[in-house]
Amino acid sequence: MPTEFKYEIVEKIAVLSESSKGWTKEFNLVSWNEKDPKYDIREWSPDGTKMGKGITLSPDEAAILKKALNSRKDLE
Repeated sequence: MPTEFKYEIVEKIAVLSESSKGWTKEFNLVSWNEKDPKYDIREWSPDGTKMGKGITLSPDEAAILKKALNSRKDLE
C-alpha cells in the first residue's frame, strides 16, 4: 500500500509552460508533509489534483540555481 503524503502549495510563483493536454509545468513553494516549504518544479494536471515527477530545492539550493542562471549569457 503506498504511503500517504500531504502537500500544500504555499505560493504559486510561475507557470513555465503548458502542454497540449492542459498540464502545466510550475515553479511553486510547496510544503510537503507539513514541513518547511521548499521550491518545487513539476507538472500539474489542469484541475491540480494530480502531479508528475518533479524536483524540490531548499532555499540554499534555489539560491545557487538562481546565481547560476543569472550568470548565463544565453538567458539574457
